[in-house]
Amino acid sequence: MIEFNLDRGSGVSTYLQLVHQVKQALRLGTLRPGDQLPTAREVVERLAINPNTVLKAYRELEREGLVEGRPGMGTFVREGVAGPTLADHTRLRRSLEAWVREARAAGLDQEDLRALFAAVLAGTAKEDTAEEDTAEEDTAKEDVA
Repeated sequence: MIEFNLDRGSGVSTYLQLVHQVKQALRLGTLRPGDQLPTAREVVERLAINPNTVLKAYRELEREGLVEGRPGMGTFVREGVAGPTLADHTRLRRSLEAWVREARAAGLDQEDLRALFAAVLAGTAKEDTAEEDTAEEDTAKEDVA
């Protein structure tokens, strides 16, 4: 079962932190279809938050089709988040861990790592968008010809 944690200084709303943690657990395979989420009462007691916050997060996950509420039973995972297999995750995680060790050995601290990782993500997102635009232009040219 997932255990939620809050970062009260993150600037991200509490309900979104819960939603993101469920999605991350689905991506990493720690939550699977059929698994039960903690009850709203359990989350409220553990995190000392408003019950409506938990219910809002669970409604959002339900709206996205990831979970379903079963009256009198709780909230259960309906489906996983599409993505790489668990084996891919393991391989990529090991590679990332090696990269982090290498970056730390080079003198980078946690903030440096975050900044570098964010820059690379932003750069690859721009490349992906440019590649998609080029592919769409090529398809349009073929349609005209």
